[in-house]
Amino acid sequence: MEIKQLEYFLAVSEQGSFSRAAVMLSVAQPILSRYVRSLEEELGTELFYRNGRGVIVTESGEALTVHARNILNSVHQISSDVAAVRDSPGGRLVIGLPPTANVILGAPLVKRFREAYPRVKLKIQEGFSGHVYEWLSTGRIDVAILYNAPKTSTLITQPLIEEELCLIGAADAPAELRERPVTGAELGKLPMILPSHPHGLRRLVDCFLAEINVEPNVEYEIDSLTSCLELVEQGCGYTILPYASVRRQVQAGQVVVMALVEPRMTRQLVLATSTQRPMTTITRALASEVSDLVKELVHNGSWQQEKSLQAKAVREAAASEAYGKLRIAASRDG
Repeated sequence: MEIKQLEYFLAVSEQGSFSRAAVMLSVAQPILSRYVRSLEEELGTELFYRNGRGVIVTESGEALTVHARNILNSVHQISSDVAAVRDSPGGRLVIGLPPTANVILGAPLVKRFREAYPRVKLKIQEGFSGHVYEWLSTGRIDVAILYNAPKTSTLITQPLIEEELCLIGAADAPAELRERPVTGAELGKLPMILPSHPHGLRRLVDCFLAEINVEPNVEYEIDSLTSCLELVEQGCGYTILPYASVRRQVQAGQVVVMALVEPRMTRQLVLATSTQRPMTTITRALASEVSDLVKELVHNGSWQQEKSLQAKAVREAAASEAYGKLRIAASRDG
């Protein structure tokens, strides 16, 4: 028995005529007759008495009318309920964020997503980028924010932003550091506060410095972002972080941000989902909200102040190099 058979049967029953029902349904009368006839054959009984003026529902037809209306009402309700879920989906989502990304993304993301999708429960799980990747791979989370994500067939990634890493120091850091770009070579002399080796940021810093044969002078290995910044504020050493993760401390005058050059240190922030899990409506909605939020934070300067610092650093480095060349030329001319 098909839904269309019941719809056509009810139309004929209500109109009392195959021809009028065919006009109402915008179908050819022979097609309508064929559907009703197949329904009668399936049920093994006549549903209409035919006469010259039209049709009259039989006793069996009256019994079917009640059930057909209930069935079609249920079908229409299903359509309405599914449409409601489509327009305002519900459920539960878990997103994994590294600490430095959670600082700037976490709270506004939860607020925005709750306002847009009040029926969805969004959970944030914070962990190092390597741990977040593992959670995504094993299905513990639905969406991940990762730094320098590995290239693998099990990941679908969307680039969000290339972050500039900066040197972070106490508010009373020496003026000779604050007033010019800091080179990688100097990081071998400054007391550094960095995460331990399994941390992606530590591996990245070590890799950049290894290219210039410099080993960072690590005084403290701290895997907690909060504890690391507390030690920096107290003048115990310096750390390397993106501006976005210390924006509030900079605005409060607790720390200062210094540009890094030779080498310039950057890392790629991406949004990742797993090919092993279906991409649902709310998963796509969350991915879209993350992308829009990052663009907004970049646009209003909450994330990208380090770019202006880098531009300044590059200009100053270029000016210094040009000045050095002029001095050499002058000495030769002299």
